[in-house]
Amino acid sequence: MKKSKFSEEQIVRILKEMEAGAKVAETCRKHGISEPTYYVWKNRYAGMEVSQLRHLKDVEAELARLKRMYADLALEHHALKDVLSRKGLSQARRLELSLAMQTHHGLSARRADRALGLSRSARHYAPRLRDDTALIEAMEAHLKDNPGHGFGLLFDQALRPQGFGKTRSWRVYVTMKLNLPRRGKRRLPDRIREPLAIPGQANHTWSADFMADALWSGRRFRTFNVNDDFNRESLRIEIDTSLPSQRVIRALDERVELRGAPQRLRLDNGPEFISAALRQWAQRHDVELLHIQPGKPTQNAYIERFNRTYRTEILDRYVFTSLHEVRRMTEDWRHRYNHQRPHRALGGLPPVAYAMASSTNSTSG
Repeated sequence: MKKSKFSEEQIVRILKEMEAGAKVAETCRKHGISEPTYYVWKNRYAGMEVSQLRHLKDVEAELARLKRMYADLALEHHALKDVLSRKGLSQARRLELSLAMQTHHGLSARRADRALGLSRSARHYAPRLRDDTALIEAMEAHLKDNPGHGFGLLFDQALRPQGFGKTRSWRVYVTMKLNLPRRGKRRLPDRIREPLAIPGQANHTWSADFMADALWSGRRFRTFNVNDDFNRESLRIEIDTSLPSQRVIRALDERVELRGAPQRLRLDNGPEFISAALRQWAQRHDVELLHIQPGKPTQNAYIERFNRTYRTEILDRYVFTSLHEVRRMTEDWRHRYNHQRPHRALGGLPPVAYAMASSTNSTSG
């Protein structure tokens, strides 16, 4: 439809002339319009003032603006409903969705970022790469010799002394997927607890127990473990395919010759420990034998905890082809256990360092 050369205000004024008494034919000829045009104007604008017409134009402009706003909001709503999920979105995911909204829904970058709650600076942010080479090398060097250590021992023994922070160390530790699997705890009914008495000095109470394993060939062997309950020090690990009571007594005699006899020796009820030969040995050295109740290994908890550590870090960690290999690696690990490995029950000190510190304190006191 061709646009009229008359504005709406001019049309209203022409209609007012007609209402004032002017003839239709003369007025149409005066303004150069046809009579049908006059009647179309009359049907649309009759009875309106110029001020009312201006108000109508303002209302129509506002309505058009609201329609455009609704169309924009509907477009954003459709785009968000199409790409957003119920779960929270990371910064990288929001950047991907912003690009998808621009590509598939025709939104501008500014509008897509605003709809996703994404900062404009995030689009141009370039993260700074962290150099963790020194930290990784420190972890690998420690775990090479101590593959059974978890994050706590790794951090206390190797990373903290070198000045590495705990949060940064944990981040790198998890990134390298060094987490050790956690053992599920069995739910047991409440029992009456009888805590073990902690000796007040070294060489007061020893604990002993047996363990068993096999070589790669399938040949079975046993270990006889002896610890000092005072500082959890490993005194002896005797290894052979057979460890009868006489072999046990020989291993104890070698320890007694170096350290002296203990006052008490805590044992379970195995055949080697209830033999007459061991009872005679105890009488000769004035050692009290403390046998735990049958089926109550927790009454000998110190040596049981040591057995778990020994099995985790040595027996289950490596495949052995000979008894010589078992003995060599066990002695190397036992030296590190006594002199380097921190023990949480000892205030983070290794057993030997704890015994020396306790001896110094008692002497000064």
